[in-house]
Formats: sequence, C-alpha cells, structure tokens
Amino acid sequence: QVQFVESGGGLVQPGGSLTLSCASSGRFSLYTMGWYRQAPGKQRELVAHITSGGSTNYVDSVKGRFTISRDNAKNTVYLQMNSLKPEDTAVYYCNRVYQKISWGQGTQVTVSS
Repeated sequence: QVQFVESGGGLVQPGGSLTLSCASSGRFSLYTMGWYRQAPGKQRELVAHITSGGSTNYVDSVKGRFTISRDNAKNTVYLQMNSLKPEDTAVYYCNRVYQKISWGQGTQVTVSS
C-alpha cells in the first residue's frame, strides 16, 4: 500500500525558511500532489498543488512565499517555504489531491520568535 512520509519541519523564526519533503513509497508521477496543513482548532486546508505536468497552484495566503515542486524519479514532492509567518504554524501533510489515500503523520512547522 502506498504511503507518504513527510519531513523537514521544525521551529523557525518569523521571516525564516524551511523546505519540506514528502516521499512516496510508490510511483506517483501520474497524480496531482498537494501539500496540506492543519493548524490547531482549524480544518485541514490545501495550500499548494502540482499536477503531473508540473503546473502549480497556491492558496492566496502563501502565494509568492511557497513553492511546490516534484521529482518523479525520486517519488518525492517538496515545499519550499520562505518569509514564514506565525500563521503558517501547522502540521503539514502531503497527499494526492484526487483519489486520496491514508494520511501520513505529517511534519510540524512552528513559526515563532
């Protein structure tokens, strides 16, 4: 069964940067992949996605600051996060946008001084 494993989170000061990685245990080149986040007390939201062809889209709150990319040879999708804000604090997950599978454990991102 395909699984996703997220990594790269941590504690960072406002204005800092982090790069998240999501490794798939199976081939994912045909799927639109997304990065999601869930802050305490809030619903999980899709913040960025990338199609199999490499087209990207972002929620307004992260446009210009986050960049999603994928390496199909490594079955890995990335999220480069710059100019981080306290409101970006959340657990970040990856999954297919369509035909979702079970969620991984996610990776915690905390933006705080």
